[in-house]
Amino acid sequence: MNKNEKFVITINRELGSGGRTVGRILAEKLGVPFYDKALVKTLEKEFDLSVEEIEKLKGRKHDWWSEFKRNLSIGKAVSVGTQYYQVPMAEVPDMLTTDEMFEAEKQILQGIAETESCVIAGRSGFFVFRNHPNHFSVLIQAPMEHRVNRVAQKQGIAREEAMEVIEKVDKMRERYVNKYTKTSRYDTRNYDLVINIDGKTEDEAADFILRYIG
Repeated sequence: MNKNEKFVITINRELGSGGRTVGRILAEKLGVPFYDKALVKTLEKEFDLSVEEIEKLKGRKHDWWSEFKRNLSIGKAVSVGTQYYQVPMAEVPDMLTTDEMFEAEKQILQGIAETESCVIAGRSGFFVFRNHPNHFSVLIQAPMEHRVNRVAQKQGIAREEAMEVIEKVDKMRERYVNKYTKTSRYDTRNYDLVINIDGKTEDEAADFILRYIG
């Protein structure tokens, strides 16, 4: 990856690994925007960014994402991207998506990357940008004990409940990735770098990525 040209770094991660935080820290160190799934979904809902509406925007303006940011106040949506993305058990069914939603999310992400360098955290980033000329893909993993402790602490729930949340989300994300990419999110061939964060802080993991890309 060439940091001197427009780039996109995608962070795929296991729930409870701290991978989303790694992505945010990495973006700060690189001085580029950070986007995540929560932000994209907020944009869809608040501004009706369906495939049809995105196509209209693209038809009017080639650089539609920059135009969109200039003309609409997305401060509220952007603030979502600064929060820890919690996944309570009751919300797991709502995380399922449709073909239309997946296509809209893909076009939003591709529109972002067309106009600026960025770091994106999301379960299908490695696939959405697989043909991008300056894309670097990372998978952040952690042992189950690490994940359970983190989810329990962040969400203020018992370890047993945290384990149930992780198992549900793992299955849901794997089904999602398999459906839309025809591969597994655990297939390391989809990534340029795989990190086991156990024993490392999020800041140390971000620094490791920075050293790796040079």
